[in-house]
Amino acid sequence: MSLEPKECVEKFYSSDFYRDPETIRKYLHPEAELFWNSSAGFHKLGFQEICDISKELTKSFESLRTDVSHLLADGDMVTIRFTYYVKTIENPDEELPMAHFIAIWQVKDGKMFKGHQISQQADDSPENLDSFLPSK
Repeated sequence: MSLEPKECVEKFYSSDFYRDPETIRKYLHPEAELFWNSSAGFHKLGFQEICDISKELTKSFESLRTDVSHLLADGDMVTIRFTYYVKTIENPDEELPMAHFIAIWQVKDGKMFKGHQISQQADDSPENLDSFLPSK
């Protein structure tokens, strides 16, 4: 049974995908493409490159936690806004914000198929972190 698009994206980003290659296969389409504008420049990644980056995360981080602030779906298109928080191997007792992301994914056959992502290095300024709270 395949997941609804919104559920697929949410479960992927909430998972420990970086520790378990099977999780990536569960949520990412084998023909997946990710077009990523990062603070380091533009990257076009296929399924294998996404798996490779995930393996690298395991080498640097004791843990990786996702804080999702927005999750919107329109048919097979899902938009997610989140911050990754990490504990490094060198300092496993302190969790720090790593980066802020916005990603838009097309879901095909119950898996994430084509993504467009923008990221920026995080900081811990209160204004920035408070922007994740809904307006009252």
